[in-house]
Amino acid sequence: MPSSFPAPPPPSSRAFTAFPNALPSRDAVVGALRAAGCVFAEDEAALILDAARTAAELTALVERRVSGLPLELVVGWAEFRGLRIAVAPGVFVPRRRTEFLVSEALAHAPHADVVVDLCCGSGAVGAALAAALDRPEVHAADVDPAAVACARGNLADAGGRVYTGDLFDALPDALRGRVDILAANVPYVPTGEVALLPAEAREHEPLVALDGGGDGLDVLRRVAAAAPDWLAPGGCLLVETSERQAADAVDTVARAGLTPRLAVCEDLYAHVVTGVRN
Repeated sequence: MPSSFPAPPPPSSRAFTAFPNALPSRDAVVGALRAAGCVFAEDEAALILDAARTAAELTALVERRVSGLPLELVVGWAEFRGLRIAVAPGVFVPRRRTEFLVSEALAHAPHADVVVDLCCGSGAVGAALAAALDRPEVHAADVDPAAVACARGNLADAGGRVYTGDLFDALPDALRGRVDILAANVPYVPTGEVALLPAEAREHEPLVALDGGGDGLDVLRRVAAAAPDWLAPGGCLLVETSERQAADAVDTVARAGLTPRLAVCEDLYAHVVTGVRN
């Protein structure tokens, strides 16, 4: 599950010389990033230059990127559906393909009043839904306290409430039967394949946000089984999955008593399963 920008090569293959005290030119920053193997050096340089206020700070930011830190963690935010979502070390970085999940949610429930962002990570999905809908009631939950702290900041302007806990155990009972959009960006990487993920994910994101169990669908099964109790009539559960897992994910949602639908976005290589409570 790569982030927006590929990682540079391993540290042993890089050399980096700190910039002098004077703020260096854009070309100097691009050159340093390109020498480190950054594929999108020009784009990354623009973002890093915008984030730095002094030559010393710029040097530090470039050194962090050259060392392999994901760009989003270097600059402190990730773009998601036109929003700047704050991210922090140890928190899952939102992927651009997950924007498709938000689009599918809005297509099904354009007038949703109650939104839940489960396995929320940074809260990017909840923030994007809040921005697109007309003042919805937004709730989010994650088992990781670092993610909860990050999501609280990103959902503050929307008045979002963020809870710490394991899936639905974190949510207030008052939400049962009221949720119009239940977005659950569950981990879906099979345990045996986590080691094959890019270093940016393996080394800088929590395992709980990546590892979906033996076949990658363990968390999805738990979410789908409980979802009907929380959804309002006509409400929808939305989960992201892989192409290989899509058929099993559809079957899992159907077995939970929801009407499933698989949507695919070729441009983002995104696969989203929606389950509707009739």
